[in-house]
Amino acid sequence: QVLLLESGGGLVQAGGSLRLSCTASGRTLSSYYMAWFRQAPGKEREFVAFISTGGGTTDYADSVKGRFTISRDNAKNTVSLQMNSLKSEDTAVYYCAARKLYSIAWRRKENYDQWGQGTQVTVSS
Repeated sequence: QVLLLESGGGLVQAGGSLRLSCTASGRTLSSYYMAWFRQAPGKEREFVAFISTGGGTTDYADSVKGRFTISRDNAKNTVSLQMNSLKSEDTAVYYCAARKLYSIAWRRKENYDQWGQGTQVTVSS
């Protein structure tokens, strides 16, 4: 089991940037497929971004494409989400998630069995 801890959330004005980090302990992250999800109040948890074990494959929700960038540093056991041009609708709790086995359905939250506790991102307009 890998333990995930998110950091980097906070309050930012619309148009600003934040960088979220997800650090793992207990296991090396290099063998895990990783993703970021977010959940706004009253809404379901939704997919944000995905990165494969080696970083060669990434995928983004349409709502963040061109503004967010997912990356990983396996040597540091860390996955990051760089968020630029933030909008008020990006306000949510952001979670990182890990999956050991490959699945083509990487956008489905049900396919991830390891989750962090979440970090709050609030974008003021």
